[in-house]
Amino acid sequence: MPRRNRARRIEPRVGSSAGWARSESGPDGDWVVRSVPGAQATKTYRCPGCDHEIQPGVAHVVAWPADEYGSVTDRRHWHRGCWQARTRRGPTRRRW
Repeated sequence: MPRRNRARRIEPRVGSSAGWARSESGPDGDWVVRSVPGAQATKTYRCPGCDHEIQPGVAHVVAWPADEYGSVTDRRHWHRGCWQARTRRGPTRRRW
């Protein structure tokens, strides 16, 4: 029997600096979401869902509106749980 050489289905690469990303739709719009493994998380970020810090070494997600190309001003770093619960929570008060 001949061997079948079929191309594998791989998620499309969104933007050159965005890395591997996926699209998500929700009541709050369409988003491009990229997972960041803990080993690649080297900086501290503030999660917009809970207003707590995401420490270096903690796995999280980066999301930006699907109609944008992921510029630095559009991307937001979220805890995974906060991202999944974003539609069930109200906005947090921003710390200054």
